[in-house]
This record gives sequence, structure tokens and C-alpha cells, in this order.
Amino acid sequence: MAAWTGRASSSNSTLLPLLVVFVLGLSCRSCNGFGTFGFDFHHRFSDPVTGILGYDELPQKGSPEYYAAITHRDRLIRGRHLGQTKTPLTFAYSNETYRIPAFGFLHYANVSVGTPSTWYLVALDTGSDLLWLPCDCISCVKGFNTSDGELDFNIYSPNKSTTSKKVPCNSTYCEKQQQCSSPSRDCRYNITYLSDNTSSSGIVVEDVLHLITDDAKLKGVEAPIAFGCGRIQTGVFLSGAAPNGLLGLGMDDVSIPSMLAKQGLASNSFSMCFGINGTGRIRFGDNGSVDQPETPFYVRDIYPTYNITVTQIAVGKSVVDLEFYAIWDSGTSFTYLNDPAYTQISKSFNSAIKDKRFTDSDLPFEYCYTVRPNQTLNLTMKGGKQYNAIHPHVVLLDGEGNILFYCLGVVKSEDVNIIGQNFMTGYRIIFDRKKMVMGWTESDCYHDEETSTLPISPSKSPAASPTVYPEATVNTTSKIPSASSPSDSPKLNSFTCALLMVLSAIFATV
Repeated sequence: MAAWTGRASSSNSTLLPLLVVFVLGLSCRSCNGFGTFGFDFHHRFSDPVTGILGYDELPQKGSPEYYAAITHRDRLIRGRHLGQTKTPLTFAYSNETYRIPAFGFLHYANVSVGTPSTWYLVALDTGSDLLWLPCDCISCVKGFNTSDGELDFNIYSPNKSTTSKKVPCNSTYCEKQQQCSSPSRDCRYNITYLSDNTSSSGIVVEDVLHLITDDAKLKGVEAPIAFGCGRIQTGVFLSGAAPNGLLGLGMDDVSIPSMLAKQGLASNSFSMCFGINGTGRIRFGDNGSVDQPETPFYVRDIYPTYNITVTQIAVGKSVVDLEFYAIWDSGTSFTYLNDPAYTQISKSFNSAIKDKRFTDSDLPFEYCYTVRPNQTLNLTMKGGKQYNAIHPHVVLLDGEGNILFYCLGVVKSEDVNIIGQNFMTGYRIIFDRKKMVMGWTESDCYHDEETSTLPISPSKSPAASPTVYPEATVNTTSKIPSASSPSDSPKLNSFTCALLMVLSAIFATV
């Protein structure tokens, strides 16, 4: 008995540390395995982007004309969710006429592709999937004429990148092989968007996307990806909607988050953090924290997007149970709600304010005041977690920058509900596609953890001004590249990582 007890004690003393190591290995995010890759993104009206694209054809930021223009642009985006294409690309406010494509997408980031690496200022769009770049163009925008002179864009060319490969029709990457006239022909893609006569088409190519690890080492990683070599752009893409490329962040397998996950470079999750100054960060592979509030995505079969379910609305002390679905769309400027949600929020908001309500038929917002409201606005999500809209107000300025009004930044919708970027400001939003949940935590975007920064530089990144207008109605013909790893950075899943840690510990005790 004593001998058995002694063996048991020795066994336990060995197994316990190994079990701890195994659990730690399962929870580790790196171990030369899953990591995170981050870079900055910028709002269309932030100083870095306007420094490149200029303010041409744009009203003064913060003015009533500005908000009228932005909400008109949002109608174009809302139309893509509904299949509508009749919203005009110009609109009039007072005596001025504005061209909506000049606004472009809401958020932009520099990406580096190919060898040698070349920069592209692409739009970020959670409503579409494929990354495409203007490439050996037959029909595309090659530059802008601004008040500061002519701005030329980088145009991708497979012949100028030593790591570029065309995808043939007989490749497993090519989805519609039966439509190919010959197995050796180039694999073609064609994406048709919901905006009138808007499309991108060309061939599917493989190349490397240059990333930097989001840690203290700032290690460079070359991620093999497949993307569209966009030779022909049509519709609003030719009038400034996406002149230098589009990076889709949707749920399809051809999106960048999906490809990074397939190759074991990052977990199938990403985050977007929205700062109050128009600058934010995106992190591929970011799962958030274990204690963050979360809510499940409600995914539609047609045009899957990041939809969430709200179960309760609280404005100040007024709390009402009300369930509705909403699209969580970082590409929409403001929040759009239909009834009864819109009436519930606006009436509760107004009833608690002593200041006289100001109304102007030219403004997109119905509830404006001269005194800053102090009401809280909370949404209870499916699952019971509360989401506090930190910045639900919009500040309107006059021509000299003086405050005119404070408005509730919610616009009445006659159709789809959309939670827009104004409700996301001050948060780091986690899009966990593996668990199919959305998480959130308050953040200033720069003190969560050590990060790397890819700055916007006009001299190195010919700018692009894409717009979150359309949603793809025809899928790309490409599939995901094989899960090959960069030679200098082998990637392991968490189980393998844990197993190797245990084996290392065993051998260390022998």
C-alpha cells in the first residue's frame, strides 16, 4: 500500500504540472501559432485621408450640409441591403449640389501587396467579401484631380510582382471550372453589385499580403492570399466609389479574415476599434477578452451580414422590452431604426429633456436641442448583455465652428434597421466568426495592448476613395489558397501548440 501510495504521489506530482501546461497551451494565442495583425484605419473626413483625397466637393465637416450629405450617402448603403438602386448619386442642399461618390467609403487603410511591396489605400467593408485591386486596367480610375494637383494611384500588375501567380481554371481555387473553355485558361471573377451597373471583374491571382504582428516584436509576415485583379470597374466605381481597391470583411470564404484563418495565421475573428477622432484600428485574429459581453449573430441565408438582435431599449429611466433585428454596419455613418424602435427611443429621449426641441425639415435628425442632452441610451442584446451607446449625439456647427445644436443621431427608417458607426464610437467591436458572436469593450483603440502601426503616407500610398455602396450579388469565382505558411513563421493550432508544450515538458523531466 505504501509503495502504491508513493507511486501515486510521484505520478500526481508529474501529471499536475503537465496538465497545467496543457491547459495553458490550449489557451495561448501565439506559440508561433495564432497571432494578431493590426493596422490603423481612418475615417473619410479624418486629417490623414483628407490630406490625400482633399475636401473637394465636400461640405464643411460638422455643418448641417455635411450631415445632410452623409445621411443621403447612407441611403445608398441602405439600398444595397434592400436591393434598391434608385437613390441618386447627387443631391441638393440649399443652393449647393453635392456628388455623393466624392464621399467614398467611411474607412480606409493602407495594405501592402506583392514583391516588391506596393501600397494601396483600400476601403474596409463589412458588407462585402473579396479583396480586389485595380489591376492592368482596361476600365478603372487611375488618379484624381484635386485642388492640390493630380494624384496618381498605384495599379497592381501580376507581371511586376515576383510572388504573383495567376490562378488557372483547373486549379482548386477556381470555383466555376465547368464554365472554363480550357483548363489552362485564367480563372476569372465577376462581382455584380446592387448599385446601378456597378461591378468589378478580372482574373483571380495569388500574391502575398504583408502584415505585422500586433505585439512587441513587430514581426513581418507574408500571408499568401487570393484576390481579384480588377481589370474592369463599372458604375459608381468609376466616379470615385472605389478607385484604389476594396477589402471585404464579410463572412464568405474569400474574405481576408477567412483566408488568414484557413492558413492558420490567425483565429477566425477580427476586431474594429472606433476612436472619437476619426482614427481606429483593425486587428485580424483578435478574439477579445474572456469576460467581454457578447451576443450571437443572426445570419440570413441571402446576403449574410453581421446581424444582431436587440431585446430591450433603455433611455434614461425609461425601459421597454422590444425585440428587433438590426444590421451591424461600420460602413453606415448613423443609426437607422424603423418603428416601433425609432418612436420608442426618440419619444423617451425627448420627454426627459427640458430644453425646447428645434426642428428643421432640411436636417436628417428630428430631435435637436441647444443644450447638450445627458440621457443614457442602452440596448439590451440577445443573451442579456447591455450595450451603452457612448456617443448617441451629433453636434452641428456653424461656418465658424460654433455649436448650433445637439441632435439625437438616430434617423427614422422605413425599412431595414442599421446600427451605424456613431453607436460604435468608443468601442472595440469583436467579430468572432468561429463562435458566431459579436463582442464589445470600451476602448480608446491604442491602450488595449501593444500594437503596430501602418501610417497613411501620400508619398507611398496612392490614395483610393471607395464607398460602402453595394453588396455583392454574384460571388467571385475564386476559392481560398491552400493553407501554406510563410517560411519564416510556421503556424500551429492551439491543440498542437499545447501538445508540443506538454511533450517538451516530458522530455525536460526525462
